[in-house]
Amino acid sequence: MSRTSTLTCATLASLLFGVTVPWGDAVAQQQTLKEQLVGTWAYVSVDTVRQDGSRVPMFGPNPQGLASFDGSGHYVLMTSRAGLAKFASPNRMEGTPEENKAVVQGSIAHFGTYTVNEADKTITFHIVASTFPNWTGVQQKRPFTITGDELKWTTPAGSSGGTAEVVLKRAR
Repeated sequence: MSRTSTLTCATLASLLFGVTVPWGDAVAQQQTLKEQLVGTWAYVSVDTVRQDGSRVPMFGPNPQGLASFDGSGHYVLMTSRAGLAKFASPNRMEGTPEENKAVVQGSIAHFGTYTVNEADKTITFHIVASTFPNWTGVQQKRPFTITGDELKWTTPAGSSGGTAEVVLKRAR
């Protein structure tokens, strides 16, 4: 059936039954979670949520970075604190202990493959390599939601302790 025929049928059904569904919402409802996830997402917030419910921004109030998911199951993500200080040396291999510590505490990246479990609404990262070496070669399962252009997931055991809540917006 062509898109024109589909639109005509949807319009006719709306007129006959008094039901309207915006075209974009109808398409999103037909897509699987994995199909909705595919694309590039920009970080909005990355918070550690403490047991008392208080929140601490892990990468400051305006984290920078992207998470990209392709349709064949590969991903890459990189998160950084905005405004990391530049190294005194132009050679990154000559960073001071303080400069290196600031980078390690102010950023994280990993890549690999991912799978989506539609039934329990989780994503599992199969991490090939990470800037936090303890994550290299491990799998991490995270519950997630997609609402419009917002992607949110929870990391039950965040790399800085506590639970991490990550919010991203679809990059346009």
